[in-house]
Amino acid sequence: MNTALQHSHSTYYEKSMAHSSRWFRFISWCKNQEESRFMWLAVTLVGHGCFLTPLTLMAIMLTGNSMFLWALVIGAMGIALVTNLAALPTKVTIPVLFLSILVDLGVILSCIIAPFIFTV
Repeated sequence: MNTALQHSHSTYYEKSMAHSSRWFRFISWCKNQEESRFMWLAVTLVGHGCFLTPLTLMAIMLTGNSMFLWALVIGAMGIALVTNLAALPTKVTIPVLFLSILVDLGVILSCIIAPFIFTV
């Protein structure tokens, strides 16, 4: 009667390695940067706002003053600034900062390449 109530089966557990992607490792690194959030605020304001954005705007002005590129660069800087001023956690502000830096670098690259592509 005891075997009718209890099922006998063997269990085998294999410990598998958790493969975390680069994105999740990056987000966990961003979470660990919470203690140095003022350093990231300074990087955003000084490095991006006072150096990279004016450099990008100068590149835009020297290659024809495209209003679309102006809006793109000012929007990227605005997003990076607003996330820091809203005191969002670093798991949000650091990826947004890197995204806005990528936007600026893409605009600078397009300003360098555009005169060679659109020559008349």
